[in-house]
Amino acid sequence: MKHRTLLTVLACAGLLPFNMTAQEYTEEQQQVTLHGSIQSDVLLPQEDASIGTGSYNSWALTNTYADLYMMSQYIDAGARLEFTQYPLPGFEPDFQGWGLPHLYVKGKIKGAELTVGDMYDQFGSGFIFRTYEERSLGIDNALRGARLHLTAIPGVQWKVLGGVQRTYWDWNTKAWVGGTDVEMNIDHYSTAMQERGITWMVGGSYVMKHEADEDVIIPGTNYKLNLPHNVASFDVRSRFQMGDYSLLAEYARKGQDPSFDNGYIYNKGEALMLSGSYSTRGLAILLQAKRSENMAFRTQRSREGMAAYINHMPAFAYQHTYALPALYPYATQNAEGEWAFQGEASYTFKRKTALGGKYGTKVKLHMSHIRALYKEPVATPHGSLMGTDGYTTSFFRMGKELYYQDINLQVEKKVTKDLKFNAMYMNQQYNKTIVEGEGGMIRSHIGVLEGQYKINSRYTLRSELQYLSTRQDEGDWCYALVELSALPYLMFTVSDMWNCGETNLHYYMGSVTFNYNAHRLMLSYGRTRAGFNCAGGVCRYVPASRGVQLSYNYNF
Repeated sequence: MKHRTLLTVLACAGLLPFNMTAQEYTEEQQQVTLHGSIQSDVLLPQEDASIGTGSYNSWALTNTYADLYMMSQYIDAGARLEFTQYPLPGFEPDFQGWGLPHLYVKGKIKGAELTVGDMYDQFGSGFIFRTYEERSLGIDNALRGARLHLTAIPGVQWKVLGGVQRTYWDWNTKAWVGGTDVEMNIDHYSTAMQERGITWMVGGSYVMKHEADEDVIIPGTNYKLNLPHNVASFDVRSRFQMGDYSLLAEYARKGQDPSFDNGYIYNKGEALMLSGSYSTRGLAILLQAKRSENMAFRTQRSREGMAAYINHMPAFAYQHTYALPALYPYATQNAEGEWAFQGEASYTFKRKTALGGKYGTKVKLHMSHIRALYKEPVATPHGSLMGTDGYTTSFFRMGKELYYQDINLQVEKKVTKDLKFNAMYMNQQYNKTIVEGEGGMIRSHIGVLEGQYKINSRYTLRSELQYLSTRQDEGDWCYALVELSALPYLMFTVSDMWNCGETNLHYYMGSVTFNYNAHRLMLSYGRTRAGFNCAGGVCRYVPASRGVQLSYNYNF
C-alpha cells in the first residue's frame, strides 16, 4: 500500500507539470494569475556497509513539494502539498508525513496587506524573529495566524502579527507568538539627504512568546523550576549609507528563557552586530563583528533538534560551495554564544596591467574568527546549574576557546576568451567538539583549482581539483570533478571524493542533468559521505548513502 502511495505521488510530481501552464486572464477578468512549482527529490537506496549506510525500510525515499499560488489586484492565496512519508535520510522522525501544511490568503488595498494563514517573515536580521523554509535542512517554522502590514505612511513600514508555530506536522497550540516591527526611512523626509544620496533607516521590533507551564525537576532533588510563561524580546537597528559607504548596527535582548538549549538557566540573552562596507569600482571591503549570548529562542523550551525556533542568528563563517572547503562547516552557537568576526576584501586588477593581464584579474581575501565568550560559573546549591543564572560574564571579554577560524584567498583569472581559472587556498581551524560533540580541533590546509574551457558556442568543459591536508580526524582528502555542458539541454558530471588519509574510501558520483524550458531533471548514481549539510549557520547531520538519485524541478 505504501509503495502505491509513493508511486502515485511521484507520478503526479513528474507528469502534472507537463499539462499545466501559467494562466493569465484579461483585465476584465481581474488580472488573476496562477503560478507555482514542483520539487521532487528521490533516492533509491542501496545498503553499503563499507561507508555505513545502515538498512532501509522502503525501496524508495522522497521529499516532494508542490506549490500553487494565485495572485490578483486585491487578493493573493497559496497552498503547498508536501509528501515526506518516506523521507530522505537524516531528517528527524517528526518530519515524516504528508498533507497540505501551508495555506494562506492575503488581502491588499492602498498601502495595507492582511494575511491570514501560514506565513514567513523576518524582523531586522532575525535576532528575535524569523520564520522561514529551508527544505535541504527540513526547516519550516511558519507561523499560523494573522499579519497586518502597513505602508500607507510615506517612508514608514509597520507590521503586527501573531499566531502559533508549525512544528513539522503539528501546530503548537500550547504556545503563541506575537510581535510588531517598524522601520522608518529618515531620508524620505530630508531633501538635503536625498540630494547627497544618503539613506538612513532606523527600526525596532518587539516579540512576545507565551508558553504553557510544564514540570522540569532539578536532577537529584524534588525542586520544580518556576518557569516564565511569557518571554519578551526587543530589537533596535540602524542602517546608514552614503555614497560608497554603508554601516549597520543592531542590538537585541531577550528575557529569562530557561530551556533545554541553555541547560534551564535564567540568564537573559542579548546580541550585538556591527557591519561596515565600502564598495567602489574594482574594490569591495566588508568588516563585521557580532557578540551573541544565550539567544536560542523556541516556542517549546524542552525541544531538541532543529524545530520550533522563532529566531535566527546570522552565520559569520564563509559558506563554501566547493566540496572539501565545505567538509567541516561551522554551525552558529545560539545557546553557548560566541564572539564572531568576519572580513572580506576583493579587488579587480584592471585589464592590460602587469597583474591584470589581457582580461583582468580578481583577487578576494576572506577571514572568519569565532571564539567562546568569557564565562564564570555561579555557585550550584543543588549540584546543578539548573535554576540558577548559570554564569557571570564581562561583555567585552572573550573566552580562550576557539570555535572556528578560516583564512582563504581566491584568484579568478581569464587567460583567453575561452579559458578561465579559479584558484583558492584555505587555512581552517574547526572545533569539532563544539560543533559535533566530540573530535577535538581539526586544523587543515585546503587547495582548489577550477578550470573552465568553452569549446564552442554549445559545449563547455569544467573541471575541479581539490586537496585537503590534516593530521586530525580521517586525515587527507582528494577530490576531482569533470563536467561537460551541452547547451541548451544536457550536462554530464562525474566526481570522486577520496579519503587518502585513513579509510581509503571513494565517494564517487555520476550524473546527467536535462533542462527544457522550466523543467529540470537530474539523474545520478553514487555515494554520499556522512557529514553536515549547512545553510546560514544552521546544520543538519546527513548519514552516508548510496544509490540512484532523481531530482525534478518545475516552475510555472
